[in-house]
Amino acid sequence: MTLKIGIIGTGWFSKVHADLLAAMDEVQVQAVCGSSKEKGEEMANQYGAAGYGDTTEMLDAENLDAVYICVPPHSHGAIERSIIRRGIPFFIEKPLGVSTEIPASLLQDIKERQLLTSVGYHFRYQDNIARLKELLRGDKVGMIVGQWMGSMPGVAWWRNQEQSGGQFTEQTTHIVDLLRYLGGEVTEVYGMFGNRVVHEQHDNVTVSDVGTVSLKLESGIVANISNTCVLPGEVSRVGLSFYNDRGLLDWNPERLLEVRSGDSTEHANSGDPYLAESEAFLQAVRTGDRSRILCDYEDGYKTLKVTCAAYESAKLGLPVKL
Repeated sequence: MTLKIGIIGTGWFSKVHADLLAAMDEVQVQAVCGSSKEKGEEMANQYGAAGYGDTTEMLDAENLDAVYICVPPHSHGAIERSIIRRGIPFFIEKPLGVSTEIPASLLQDIKERQLLTSVGYHFRYQDNIARLKELLRGDKVGMIVGQWMGSMPGVAWWRNQEQSGGQFTEQTTHIVDLLRYLGGEVTEVYGMFGNRVVHEQHDNVTVSDVGTVSLKLESGIVANISNTCVLPGEVSRVGLSFYNDRGLLDWNPERLLEVRSGDSTEHANSGDPYLAESEAFLQAVRTGDRSRILCDYEDGYKTLKVTCAAYESAKLGLPVKL
């Protein structure tokens, strides 16, 4: 059976997913919906699909087996409601929103319908994350330190706190999600954010460009995750490090470094986590077996709660318990 897939959004991530889907056997990119019909048709033409500028119109016109949602954080809400109402499984890119209000409401509807969902926390599907999870199984971790240090994305909505949710929610969410996935649930956060550089370089910047968040985990682990978007475009540092009495486990998107009693082993990353997450989702659409999906909507919502609590903490000047 050929799965007919609809894609909502025409940005870079939409095309990443569309290219992967188009290359799969028995999968067809059936329809693309953009913020305008022109944008929808422009992207759809690349895949022999139908283009739309309205989600409801697309869902009514096409008999879709699943939908991929790849839109900016502030665009969530009505799109998901239209899909949930029709009982269509969906894959959604992170973050789920700029705040928890709308996703909390959507989650209730998803749970009531037991709807199949998957969230695009692709690092969970990386070979080295599976290896790291196994290595941590016998460890009593003392502290975890993470970072997402880079430059400010060029799209205008990203600079607006109300539209992007800020760097900690829009980008650093990946590190927060891995912290939860590998270290366990977060019970308390204390965030501090500041504006140092980018508001002087660009107009209408309301996001913080530096921040650090201390976190306490249910297990007792203490963690810290910091981020910045002040770096020049060619410079970046993204990663997560685990410290204990056996040594250091240091992950970044390119490799995993294992340091034990002075001996070090480096594992290069292999495979395509974007492909792996789609294969897991589509396998579930075909068979109903959700076991390969590593992050569903409810799980992704828990990550969103942590990132939003960090901003709430910074606003209050106090730790926030979850």
